[in-house]
This record gives sequence, C-alpha cells and structure tokens, in this order.
Amino acid sequence: MMVVHRRPRIPGMSVAPPRYARAGTGRNTGGGIPDGRVFRSGRPVAVRRPAAGRESGTIPRVGPSAPSASCTVKPILLDYGCADPLVLEPSAADIAFDVRGPAGASGDAATALVAAAIDSPRSGPPLVAHVVPGDRVALALCGRLPAEDEIVATIRGRLVSAGVSAGDLTILHAPPLTPRPADTAAPSARAGALLFDPSQESGSAYLGPDAEGNPLHVARSLVDADVVVTVGLHGWDAGLGGATFDGDLWPAFAPGAARADVLRRLARSGRKALAPLRERSREIGWQLGTMANLCVVPGRRGTLHAMAFGLPRSAARDARRHAELWRPRLPGSARLTIASLAVPEAGLGALVRAVAAAARTTHPEGTICLASRFAATPGPVFQRWRQGVALVPLVREALASGDPTLIADAVVTRFFAQALGDRRLVLLSDLDQGVVEDLEFGHAANPEAVERLAHRADSLVVLHEADRMLPRLA
Repeated sequence: MMVVHRRPRIPGMSVAPPRYARAGTGRNTGGGIPDGRVFRSGRPVAVRRPAAGRESGTIPRVGPSAPSASCTVKPILLDYGCADPLVLEPSAADIAFDVRGPAGASGDAATALVAAAIDSPRSGPPLVAHVVPGDRVALALCGRLPAEDEIVATIRGRLVSAGVSAGDLTILHAPPLTPRPADTAAPSARAGALLFDPSQESGSAYLGPDAEGNPLHVARSLVDADVVVTVGLHGWDAGLGGATFDGDLWPAFAPGAARADVLRRLARSGRKALAPLRERSREIGWQLGTMANLCVVPGRRGTLHAMAFGLPRSAARDARRHAELWRPRLPGSARLTIASLAVPEAGLGALVRAVAAAARTTHPEGTICLASRFAATPGPVFQRWRQGVALVPLVREALASGDPTLIADAVVTRFFAQALGDRRLVLLSDLDQGVVEDLEFGHAANPEAVERLAHRADSLVVLHEADRMLPRLA
C-alpha cells in the first residue's frame, strides 16, 4: 500500500480517483535501482531534530556512521523555475537531507577553467599541439553544455593561434537522441556553428567496418576532418543506472537509421543494451582517431564545475572523479523525496532521470514529489501504461509499429517504470490537473501544498537538480 493511503489528504493536493489507487497493476513492480556504491561522495547537509522513534526503512539518525552529513536547522530553499523558491520546513519530528551538486564557475572564471584544461592537461599534449597550419578541424559538441560560449570561444582562439584558419574550422552540434515532438520547436545551433541533421543522408559518411564487418557511418564533417576535437558532457543518468552517454560521439553523430536502431535496442533490452552501445562509441572514436577530448562536468545552476582534457580514457577518468560530487551518499532511504530539475522546463527525459535519482533515496512505499515547470504531455505508450495496460505488450506493439516516436516513448516508459516501482509521484508542474490525475499521479495545486507535504513528512530528502544526480545509500 502506498504511503498516501495512510495519511489524511493534504490541502491543495489532489490524488487520483480510488480506481487508480492500486499498487503495481499492469506495471513493472521490480522496485528501485541498485545503489551502485563507489568510494567517493558529495556532502549532503542534514537537518536533524530529535524524535522518539522512526518507522522501519527510513533514514536513521545522523551519527558516526554518516560522517559526510552535517547538521543545520535552516529551512531548505528549492528553486524550481518560479520567481520564488519552495520554502521547505520539516516538522520537529523530521530528519531531512538537503542535497546539492558542486559549485561551479561562469563568465571569466569559466573561461579560465577551459584555458587551464586545454593548455595544461594531465595526460597528453595541449590542444595546440594536436594541429598544424592548414589542418581541417571539426569541433564536435555533444550534450547540453554549461558555459558553451566560453568553451567554444577559448578553443577557437587556441586553434587560430596554432595556425588553423577560420574557414577550416567546423563547429558541429549533436541533436538529442529522441525524436522531437511535432508541437515543439526544432533545436538550433549557436551563431557560427552547424546542427547535425541525422535525417539527411548527405550529412553522414562511411567511416569503416566494425569488428563484425558491419558498416559504420557518422557525420560527414567528422570523417572529412584532419583533426576531431570532441567536447562532451560527462555526468550521470540514474535512469540508465550509471554514466550518461549524452557526451559520446555515438550515437550523437550517427545517421537516422543508426539512431533508430539504438532506440529499438533500448526499448527491447533496457540496460542490457548499454554495454554494446558504449563499445560502439569507443570503436568509432578510435577509427576517427580522436585524441583531443574535453570532458565537461557541470556545476549547479548551469555553471561549469570542472573540465578534463587529454586522451580519451584519461580524460574520462579525470572527469569521472570530478563528477563524483553529483553522487551524494545518504545513510538510508526516506519516506519523502522532493526533487527539482537542472532546467525546470525540460522534457520527459529529464523527468525520468530525476524520478530515477529520487527513487534511489526513497522508500519503496514512499512518495516522490517533483517540482518543476514541466509541461509536456507524455506520449500514448506512457499514458496507456499509466492507465493499467501491461508494459511488455505495449513495448512490443511500439517496436512492431516501426514508428521512431512510439519507440522513443516506449524507451522512456520502460525506464520510468523501472525507476518508480510502487512509489507514489506528486507533480508540481505546468501540467493541467486533469492530465496529471489521468496519469495516476498526485497533483500539487500550488507551492504551499508541497511545503505542507514536507512539513508532515517523518523523513525527507531534497535533491536539487535531481536529473544530474546518481545518489547512493551508505
């Protein structure tokens, strides 16, 4: 039974009709995600007040067993995209953890970070040593990068100083992997850059065969270049259970047919498809001869936390060390997790990541509350699953249709179902109340409803920018 049925209704928050209040009907009931423990962690801040007792399975008292948590009595302010943040004040019986990502730099400070990374790498030569005058250089940008203007301007300046002419430099952005809904605007590249279009056959070129003899195709600008400099976001995707591949060359710069194949594999096999996909990305990087790799680790609030430049493996290893600060370690699961998004208006993919991250800190029968400006109505596969249709037949139906949009919808639904389990989800968003309730989620009518929810909780975790996090339990 879900936690909501044990408590009185909270003013300002609606719940789904009684016929929807069944646990696990027609859904994946596998529960949460393994905690994936590693050796380093961020430092969540604990808000602790004494209480007589706790329900089993909730966060234990902070003490010697949780040295990374410090105590505070301040209210927790959560920015979710509106003018005023949520003010979360746990009651006197609460233990609450305020979990934030690492701080970062912007403006001139971000420029200095980029310059330091590409001029003095920990492994391999500096950027200017990778090129000679007359080289055709492709700058491949993967993922939503913080401080993108500063990154591009600094790299361009170094390349020009090394003798690369402006006409020989191509700046290429990768589009998102999932197809764009028909009612949303197409992504656009910044001034002076090109947006790779995977639907255009002329935009891709044959690179060579893979280990099994299958042909590999990637963006033509990368194949034609003498030197490829990659700039990729290095972070986490709790929905995938580990590192994101948003910052990888492939499938970011793969043609449409290859992208569709990636989505089919993810829909059919879930996380089991990740290992061969990552191996394919490494193989393509090797065939392109990429030796100049810049891994970008974001900071909170759209800033740049750290960068690592150099040979592919060493740069990725250094970036992973910095990204560990997005992996907070908590002493136990809470009955309530309240989370926000790095970009409050982001789409369903970011919501799935945030829910998957919050599920790692939430009791299997607890509640997740997501506060954002999310306004995208989920697709038909997601809606039918939430209305009680079994997930596996829905995925098979989407695969049989061959429709890339339906298959992408099935991928999102599959990972969301695995993450949420039997937890309850409450949304404070820009979605209409009727849409939220048709999805069998709780609807928070206003910020005060979420603040009351936090005040009534007996254990609470607050995840700022949860879609960037991969929490773990001690």
